[in-house]
Amino acid sequence: MSMTVGSGGGYSSDINMTPMIDILLVLLIIFMVIVPVTPKGLDALVPQPPKDKQQQNPTDRTIVVQVLHEAGKAPSYKINDTVVFNGVGGLAAQKELLARLTEIYANRAERVMFVKGDDNVDFRNVAEVIDIARAANVDHVGLMTPKIMAGQ
Repeated sequence: MSMTVGSGGGYSSDINMTPMIDILLVLLIIFMVIVPVTPKGLDALVPQPPKDKQQQNPTDRTIVVQVLHEAGKAPSYKINDTVVFNGVGGLAAQKELLARLTEIYANRAERVMFVKGDDNVDFRNVAEVIDIARAANVDHVGLMTPKIMAGQ
């Protein structure tokens, strides 16, 4: 930094640093206020490997509800390949599904369920299963999709 000495009385070509520092401090305060307000993404459950090899198989705890499409009929449901209701389906099958899911999740600490729908089933039927799961106090509901074959 240089300093002029004398009574030159003319113009000075030095940069005035005071306005730049003021702008810098204002920007710093703005960024300090904005950073905590930034939206956070969705929380994702990432599967963790078992700590010991003798732990039970995690697929024993996984609950998958399948929504099966039958032409001209109400959809039927399966819980882990077990048929929920042997009748025609419809409202009675939904009540039976709610009762079974409530029974399954009554004593569980981990309340995670997956829904898998047939290719021809309407999403409305899958949404009804999600509503039934929420009524049965399931905390996290995941949707299963078919794996895309490599090369297709």
